[in-house]
Amino acid sequence: MPGHPSVSVVMPIRNEERHLRAAVERVLEQDYPGELEVVLSAGPSEDDTLAVAHDLASNDRRITVVDNPSGYTPTGMNIGIAKARHDIIVRVDGHGELSPGYITLAVDLLESTGAANVGGLMDAQGSTPLEQAIATAYNSRVGLGGGGFHLADTPAGPATTVFLGVFRREPLEAVGGYDESLHRAQDWELNHRLRQAGHLVWFTPDLRVLYRPRSSIPALAKQFFLTGRWRREVARRHPETLSLRYLAPPVAVAGLAVGSAGGLVGLCLRNRLLTLLLVAPAVYILFLVGATASMRDLPPAARVRLPLVLAVMHICWGAGFIKGKPEG
Repeated sequence: MPGHPSVSVVMPIRNEERHLRAAVERVLEQDYPGELEVVLSAGPSEDDTLAVAHDLASNDRRITVVDNPSGYTPTGMNIGIAKARHDIIVRVDGHGELSPGYITLAVDLLESTGAANVGGLMDAQGSTPLEQAIATAYNSRVGLGGGGFHLADTPAGPATTVFLGVFRREPLEAVGGYDESLHRAQDWELNHRLRQAGHLVWFTPDLRVLYRPRSSIPALAKQFFLTGRWRREVARRHPETLSLRYLAPPVAVAGLAVGSAGGLVGLCLRNRLLTLLLVAPAVYILFLVGATASMRDLPPAARVRLPLVLAVMHICWGAGFIKGKPEG
């Protein structure tokens, strides 16, 4: 189809040696009918991400590597956008893989809806049993509380936020781009500012990005703890955005802490009233068992890991929210 506008794919990357090559290949295989460039905004990595990035660039003139000294995603996006030559900005992660036809469909939706940003589903998929359990939790209401872009049955239409996104440059720059002071939750906050400025954010489940989840429990715990801390900071800056969905994890963590500690004290003191507080952790354990039982078509090795994965997600996110913004 002739006449498609040129697009710039911006990828903030750090410690993505394992997935970067596949992520870039899925972009280059899009068969987009207009001009396409890829800007890899590379942060300081502990693996060979930078070497992989330069190897990719040396073999395809459409790829450019730029330096992101901070290593943080919002800074990397702003650096990449400043370097990008075109007026349509496609945000892609170094561990995400675009579905076929993603860019063409997104650009068509920008035109037909008049939106400033369009995006779709975060389709989490894992290869190991633990990754499969984490992916299942991501794609479920009992894992992340039913965020729209995690669920395949979310209907197309105006949205609060979307996963990643395909932007028009003009409104993106008019609201100031990504907030570099937010190390997490920056996509949600940017979409909030776009909507406050009167722009449309559009979601469709027809746009899918394959997402590779963390591969260990410590990495998952760190991810969710930091996400909870930064989501608290977004709530502090934009208190009107608070909802029961975001308050449920910190309330649950507080309840579990009080219930477990008070109940154990009650057992030691043989105080029946205090011992009754153990109902709180008992109910949560039953919830985990029920949630795991409700999951269909999950391999047995992944199923036995799912209760731990759900608990880590809920407790670490809630504890991070209670803790609040990291220093620095």
